[in-house]
Amino acid sequence: MFLEAAQAHEAVSGQLARNEQVLAELAQSLLQDTPSIYLTCARGSSDHAATFLKYLFETQLNVVASSFSPAVCSVYSRAPPIGNGFCVVISQSGQSPDLLAVARQYKAQGSRIIALVNREDSPLAKLADFFIPLCAEEERSVAATKSFIAALFAILQVASRHPSAAISLAELQEVPLLLQQAWTCDWSALTGGLLHEQGLYVIGRGIGFAIAQEAALKLKETCGLHAEAFSAAEVRHGPMALLQSGMPLLIFRQADAAAESLDEFAKFAVKMGCRVYFAGGSIPGATNLPSQHAPPLIQPLMQIQSFYRAANQLAVARGLDPDSPPMLQKVTETI
Repeated sequence: MFLEAAQAHEAVSGQLARNEQVLAELAQSLLQDTPSIYLTCARGSSDHAATFLKYLFETQLNVVASSFSPAVCSVYSRAPPIGNGFCVVISQSGQSPDLLAVARQYKAQGSRIIALVNREDSPLAKLADFFIPLCAEEERSVAATKSFIAALFAILQVASRHPSAAISLAELQEVPLLLQQAWTCDWSALTGGLLHEQGLYVIGRGIGFAIAQEAALKLKETCGLHAEAFSAAEVRHGPMALLQSGMPLLIFRQADAAAESLDEFAKFAVKMGCRVYFAGGSIPGATNLPSQHAPPLIQPLMQIQSFYRAANQLAVARGLDPDSPPMLQKVTETI
């Protein structure tokens, strides 16, 4: 996990060199028929990447993005039509039966399929109209790291080719170097603070909610912590009743329109006596984690990269093997 997470900058650099042609073809398709909806389909970490796509596309491109449950198709044999929309399937292996069922159903309906997949020889890659390789190469650790960051970067690349692009090629070209710098950020305060804990909340909002989901999953599978992800708004609708003095919270903040609400929640949690670990800003009374400076749309990639290093160290410190979590395997084939 440690070595693979450190290679994330190589994956995104590989995408910049590898994906130019397919992105140009996608841009042409978008000009000819701009989709009214992006339907995403994914599992696990890839589904967290789909959350990133949702907030990015809806806030920056002004187009609806909705998550589709694979079981609706693979178990219940339904695939509601999406007109001229795109079906975006995100997967590391590209071979899970339920994801393939969704892609086949929507392709049969005439929908355009975008596949963000790491394995270039996979069935899903071959089925797609637009196959965008993640270029993360082999990932041996069960816990996905560089492939998740590669998926976020691929989504940014797709967004950059939209007629109302929200991010520039120049900004994307800076990401490999920024990731290398983010890997050096010292989050040992988080590692030490969670060493003897049993659970925590992980908070984000907007595009940062995706990495809150991802961090919570990694804390579960590699560190044995009961971590739950919530948006800074949703946590107020019930889960906040469990806040108490000494409870740890990890909060991810990006410098966009969601920043103020994240700051307000962090200040409230500090006042409640919670132990707040805050990434992306500075809150009095919180443990403020160093974050690599980057444009707001890129900040989540930087923060999750710094987190991965801390999560690996935390797992080892708790006597666990982050590469081989119990009862999990690298490729999960669901139906």
